[in-house]
Amino acid sequence: MVPEPADIRHVLGHVPTSVCVVTATTPSGPVGVTVGSFTSVSLDPPLVVFYAGCDSASAQAIVGARSFCVNVLADDQQEVCAAFARRTPDRFATGDWEFEAHGPPRLSGAAAWIVCDVEGSHPAGDHMAVVGRVRDLAAARGPRNPLLFHRGQLARLDRARGVHAPTHSFDWWDR
Repeated sequence: MVPEPADIRHVLGHVPTSVCVVTATTPSGPVGVTVGSFTSVSLDPPLVVFYAGCDSASAQAIVGARSFCVNVLADDQQEVCAAFARRTPDRFATGDWEFEAHGPPRLSGAAAWIVCDVEGSHPAGDHMAVVGRVRDLAAARGPRNPLLFHRGQLARLDRARGVHAPTHSFDWWDR
């Protein structure tokens, strides 16, 4: 028996995800789209992937641009998330964007950004997977918590509830 889409959305909504705006520069100008499915793929070579709806003109333009920037939104950038999640005429009017001559737009104050060259894309059900080879990246200086998506809502980390739970050491993480 195949689960209903509403059941899939409900159950998988319990998995918190990052909220990112993926941007690119095209001959027609800058483009961008909000995504909630972004992750690393490989360290060697350095690859990441994001998923966007197959019908997203912005995602298709990003693939055509051959390079993109994943802007990991900070928890105070909900307006940027909203602007790029809907069909707003001038999405880049929201947020403080850095435009470089030969690169994709980067969001000032983002928790992190990752600039990639498109390694490939392929259909993945009703979405497309876009794999990028990391070319440059940086994390914010100072404490910038990420914006999260959880149970159908934008969410923030809550330090008051955060409890350190000792686990196995991830020695491999620092290699």
